[in-house]
Amino acid sequence: MKRLLLVFGLLFSANAYSQNYLTEYNDTKAIIKPQVPIKAYPFNLQDVKLLESPFLTAMKADAAYLLKIDADRLLSSFRRHAGLQEKGKIYGGWESDGLAGHTLGHYLSALSMHYASTKDEAFLKKINYIVNELYECQKARKTGYVGAIPNEDKVWEEVAKGNIKTGGFDLNGAWAPWYTVHKIMAGLQDAFLYANNTKALQINQGIANWAENTIKGLDDAQIQKMLICEYGGMSEVMANTYAFTGDKKYLDLSYKFYDKRVLDTLANGKDQLAGKHSNTQIPKIIASARRYELTNNPKDLKIATFFYNAITKDHTYANGGNSNYEYLNAPGKLNDYLTDNTTETCNTYNMLKLTRHLFALNPEASYMDYYEKALYNHILASQNHNNGMTCYFVPLRMGGKKEFSDEFNTFTCCVGSGMENHVKYNESIYFRGSNGDLFVNLYIPSILNWKEKGVTIKQETQLPASDLVTFTVNTAKPTKFTFRFRYPHWSKNFLVKINGKVEKDIVKSANGYVIISGTWKKNDKIELIIPSNLYTEAIPDNPNRRAVFYGPTLLAGVLGEKEPDPLKGVPVFVSSTNNANDWIKTTDKSKLHFVTNNLAKPNEVQLVPFNQVDNSYYSVYWDVFTPESWTVQQKIYEAAKLAEQNLLAQTMDMFRPGEMQPERDHKLIGEKMQTGEEHLKKWRIAGVDGHLSFEMKVDENLTNSLMLMYWGMDNRDRRFDILVDGTQIASEDLNKFKESKFYNISYAIPAELTKGKKMVTIKLQPKPRNSAGPFYEARTIKN
Repeated sequence: MKRLLLVFGLLFSANAYSQNYLTEYNDTKAIIKPQVPIKAYPFNLQDVKLLESPFLTAMKADAAYLLKIDADRLLSSFRRHAGLQEKGKIYGGWESDGLAGHTLGHYLSALSMHYASTKDEAFLKKINYIVNELYECQKARKTGYVGAIPNEDKVWEEVAKGNIKTGGFDLNGAWAPWYTVHKIMAGLQDAFLYANNTKALQINQGIANWAENTIKGLDDAQIQKMLICEYGGMSEVMANTYAFTGDKKYLDLSYKFYDKRVLDTLANGKDQLAGKHSNTQIPKIIASARRYELTNNPKDLKIATFFYNAITKDHTYANGGNSNYEYLNAPGKLNDYLTDNTTETCNTYNMLKLTRHLFALNPEASYMDYYEKALYNHILASQNHNNGMTCYFVPLRMGGKKEFSDEFNTFTCCVGSGMENHVKYNESIYFRGSNGDLFVNLYIPSILNWKEKGVTIKQETQLPASDLVTFTVNTAKPTKFTFRFRYPHWSKNFLVKINGKVEKDIVKSANGYVIISGTWKKNDKIELIIPSNLYTEAIPDNPNRRAVFYGPTLLAGVLGEKEPDPLKGVPVFVSSTNNANDWIKTTDKSKLHFVTNNLAKPNEVQLVPFNQVDNSYYSVYWDVFTPESWTVQQKIYEAAKLAEQNLLAQTMDMFRPGEMQPERDHKLIGEKMQTGEEHLKKWRIAGVDGHLSFEMKVDENLTNSLMLMYWGMDNRDRRFDILVDGTQIASEDLNKFKESKFYNISYAIPAELTKGKKMVTIKLQPKPRNSAGPFYEARTIKN
């Protein structure tokens, strides 16, 4: 087979390397060699085959979905913008809503990685077709650029002139255009690495040259202003283009995409991430890790390590994910941020990439402890394993439910990264040390074909349903090497047997791996007994709000397919002990099914692996009380009930929207109205350029107020005026209400508006380009 030059220790070949772009050897033909010691390298994807497990189930579901997607529909706008005839109708979702093109990049990456693992020709055919189509688009445009963003030519022309306008997610009216450019370049790079498509590298370099030409006339202030808008991993793909070509101008371009506001702060060891959009930042940090590998710039390493430690220590939930409504909170402040919009999946997709870079530089078990938590409990939990559909957010609201994408009308960022997530579970199970050792990082059933050693190793396990992990060596001749088995943080014991004989003097290294050296022969067996136990993990800022784990697996309490009452429907745990093994008993160990043991109030709870929950409501966090504190808490509940009774006594009129008779009784009218039901209550909203109004009783002799009920969530573009009989009494912006709960907000009604009246008309009038509502309830209150 013809061999081409690759870089940074990579050889361009049909071999499939993981996304760190690292391999074991520094070949003399490599264009750019590592400038720092790489202590552990991932295996080629083709060398690690998954065996039957939930991970293989997820991979198969993802692969089936990838084959359903019509490449011509993803290419539609690329061709049209290049002046070519479209071959398919553009898909829905974000593809039709301003971010067209990003999905194609993710899709190309996912196809390439799955081809690398399986050598399935159906995937190679799709890869080559897409690359050829993009090549035709690039030729037709003659600038090197290929894209599908609405009004992109005008946008890039303005950017090149230094006319920069941005509000954070828009650049000169386009939705994060550099973000989409990055996804396309990343997909092309993966097609090159995993599928040996050299034309993909050529297109990638053409886009990189176009990017250089676009920003070459900008001064530093203009570039920094431009970088206020989310730009994805542009700095990373430029660093990789430098590695692929050896041309330093691409490394210089990588540093052009350097956001000083964020990265210099991290370099100085300061966590000022509160209020920042999480997934805007993580790709910048991956680029720092990558540049450190290529340049030995210590500032880049400090940025990467400080950020990683800050996120995993102070911003991470029990499932390994981070962010609420996509944004980070103050360090260690998560208790009040359990909503339907926690843990954006793209964040963890990128955090796992960053973890792999840092592990390669410093192979510590703690990195893989985090990796395991996030992989098992966020990535695997983000997919419906029946059909391959994925979650944008993985909700951690107590009593929440996952919302999965559909096949052809969503295409959010997390659908794109989700395409990749589930075809690469084999990428980090094993790493090879620079000294020839074998790191076993994850206990996932698989077969490793270690070609350089002439060895295959079969890992069989049902961990944590069983404590046993068996490795069987197959080799034509005795081969000497050292196993390094990760000692998981969640296990208190670690027993090793070699060919049935217990090893009495096992050594746990300082980096958290158990070291077993030997000369290995055919059919040698190593058995690990790694007991799992039940244990809890408290949310950082509330020791009495806890998640329950069994081994590496986060457990969810299944609360049924009907939403529990958001105020009273999620059980609490009451116990005089802190030992989770006393709280919970096993009902089916093979399926990891459990039930609380005289613990939960008001009802006992069934617990199952969070990564197996699909259509049920659930909770993974539980409020835990001692019998004494529960007595106090019951008094708090009683006080809340009394407050409800007092509110009812003060209520003159109550209107529940969305129900036929109450809407007729209150003479609801409006334009562009919608209704729906969530959290056991119906709601109404008036859309852009619409309005709604209804009548409410008042008392002409008392002071009155209007109380509207809202649900806290990501309510952008929900600004509206509240009028009583045509007079404005308040303006509201629902986006300030973020917690997943109902908010009862009161608005005083001036006495002159109710004088001599028994009834008034309430009107909700949206601000321009906004909606009014949704509201779930309206009351008039006598004060």
